[in-house]
Amino acid sequence: MARYTAAWRSAGAGSSTLPMASLYAQATGPLWLAEVGVTNTTVTAFAISLKRFSTLGTVGAVVPGVGYEENDVNVTTKGIAADTHTGTAPTGVAGEIRRASIGASIGSGIIWTFGGRGLFIPSGTANGVGLIPVTGTGQICDVYFSWDA
Repeated sequence: MARYTAAWRSAGAGSSTLPMASLYAQATGPLWLAEVGVTNTTVTAFAISLKRFSTLGTVGAVVPGVGYEENDVNVTTKGIAADTHTGTAPTGVAGEIRRASIGASIGSGIIWTFGGRGLFIPSGTANGVGLIPVTGTGQICDVYFSWDA
């Protein structure tokens, strides 16, 4: 099993139905989410939630994942990290995995870690997690996902 990561500045702020960023499994195998980071790039506070999704919806640009280890450079990344969703919203699974308030200052943020093997995301292109603004207006953020596959 290899560890992968993808990091970027979101193109959009997301909404109550459209994630600002997401990570989906592929048909070829499950993922184990190890860590998620969200950092505000503005001076407006808001709250963010990490939620599960059972459909893909319309994802934004796919963000290239990279391997953690030097010998991972030439392997195919498993998992699909995607920028701000547009158009059709993914179907959210009831409940939230994590929630945090992001302060009204540039650099304010949260890092969520998942112990053990990580947060399981089953195999299948409709299975994923994403970042949804839940209180206040979502903001452009720097985000990253780290996962094992």
